[in-house]
Amino acid sequence: MKRENLTVACLSEFVFQGFSSFHEHRFILFVAFLTLYLLTLAGNVVIVIIISIDRYLHTPMYFFLGMLSTSETVYTLVIVPRMLSSLVGLSQSISLAGCATQMFFFITLAINNCFLLTAMGYDRYVAICNPLRYSVIMNKKVCAQLVWGACSIGLLVAIIQISSVFRLPFCDREVAHYFCDIRPVMKLSCADTTVHDIINFIISSVVIVVPMGLVFISYILIISTILKIASSEGRKKAFATCASHLTVVIVHYGCASIAYLKPKSENTRDEDQLISVTYTIFTPLLNPVVYTLRNKEVKDALYRAIAKKRLA
Repeated sequence: MKRENLTVACLSEFVFQGFSSFHEHRFILFVAFLTLYLLTLAGNVVIVIIISIDRYLHTPMYFFLGMLSTSETVYTLVIVPRMLSSLVGLSQSISLAGCATQMFFFITLAINNCFLLTAMGYDRYVAICNPLRYSVIMNKKVCAQLVWGACSIGLLVAIIQISSVFRLPFCDREVAHYFCDIRPVMKLSCADTTVHDIINFIISSVVIVVPMGLVFISYILIISTILKIASSEGRKKAFATCASHLTVVIVHYGCASIAYLKPKSENTRDEDQLISVTYTIFTPLLNPVVYTLRNKEVKDALYRAIAKKRLA
């Protein structure tokens, strides 16, 4: 018991194991992840700038998209730079305070993104199912409240999770991951984490299943309304307005469900890291790719911005 207390008292930092299983391919991973990271940053920044300067995009849908792009940008900044530095052989250690801070922002922004996608789903529902009252229902106050609500839920859950995890005594310092995620950090505790695991699973289920359920209910109502439209051109246009959002929703919630709603010991460490790479690198990139390549209004806004630049 004394030895355990000494270990806990002396522990002041964690060390990430990172991609130690892929040591021979570190340079390739670094180049690939850096490229994807830069594309993600550039894409999201372009979306935020275009939405802010183009008056045709000053609508609730693009307000939410701008908020999502901003959140995704900060989300990647919290995780990817440290991951890249570890791949080139720089320090892989992180203080307990640093780990708690990274986990706090990761949880806050991840949950914020989930509920922003829900707000975007509600926006599409009102636009298609109740178009005559759209501007009344989706006014600036309601949009601001939805964004504030998404952020508040993220902050509340992050505070609860951080308080729960970092109250545990830690006896090991090697995190089997490349960032401070909840499960890998809890595995370092010398205390029984069964209750914490149950709490974590319940919270994860609520913040993933509830917004996902609301989005799918919205789309059931949207599809039933679209199918009632007489003209095929009208149906095609209505489906097109939802396609980009639905694509992002399926990938985002799909990755989150696989990562946090699966049984505790179902996957190996390498499989867990592969899933984590999907939702920390590929999913944030999906947002700008889908909304710039598949969305006509954003593409038109880009062309207008480029044309103005040339004329100037």
